[in-house]
Amino acid sequence: MAAAPLRVLLLDDDPFMLELLHGMLDELGSFDVLRATCARSALRTLPTNAPDLLVCDLSLPEMDGIEFMQAASRTGFAGSVVLLSGLDKGVRNAAEGLASAYGLRVLGSFAKPLSLDALRGVVEGLVAARPGRSH
Repeated sequence: MAAAPLRVLLLDDDPFMLELLHGMLDELGSFDVLRATCARSALRTLPTNAPDLLVCDLSLPEMDGIEFMQAASRTGFAGSVVLLSGLDKGVRNAAEGLASAYGLRVLGSFAKPLSLDALRGVVEGLVAARPGRSH
């Protein structure tokens, strides 16, 4: 029996960015991809869908990525996190530190747009760390 594909939740308020990220994942393999443009709906998704990986934009309209990470931590989210932002590296690094302080497993923070090679590195590392799972 084949291992279940990694479940990935993409959170970005820009539908184009969601399409781009989803297309990149399609190039890398077979994933169970969930997409959200709204942080509140993404929070409702976490407990029921239990994504292995959350790819989250830091600049969201109703709650920023830091607030989202804090709320995700409160839901007991146990997956890994990749943060994305068009903001400078200092902001991304600070956000990464805060998300880690909330108890989340942060795999990195990247400038938008995320490169295919960077996403490949994240996915391969996640797959290697989770025996029995495939992409």
